[in-house]
Amino acid sequence: MKALIQRVSQAKVEVAGSTVGAIERGLLVLLAVEAGDSEADLRKLAEKVCRYRVFSDDNGKMNLNVQQAGGALLVVSQFTLAADTQSGLRPSFTPAAAPALAEQYYQAFCTYCRELGLKVATGQFAADMQVSLTNDGPVTFMLESR
Repeated sequence: MKALIQRVSQAKVEVAGSTVGAIERGLLVLLAVEAGDSEADLRKLAEKVCRYRVFSDDNGKMNLNVQQAGGALLVVSQFTLAADTQSGLRPSFTPAAAPALAEQYYQAFCTYCRELGLKVATGQFAADMQVSLTNDGPVTFMLESR
């Protein structure tokens, strides 16, 4: 399981011209579920995303996690992050989990982040989404469960 996280001052997801999820300060999380991922993987990654220290403290050091910084999460399913790009000029999506399992784990990831105390907005699974954001920094990290 992979999560590309971006520290944002704002982010939103639109589907067919309507906003389905939006946050102010926080993390935009682009989440990919891969074949072979387990519930243990999603819990491990959710804890890492929620506890990862990418917000500045009073001394300007990245010592605060999203909750300590008073932020929220916007979690967007992003199966293309699971692509195999090692050869050729076209990505292979063989490493991605089957859609039914990916949606189940995506929803479980969001639920677990809420259980950890975070406000979580979401995109719409498998929809044609338009994502806009203001990357704060810019600060972007790729996190993996394995």
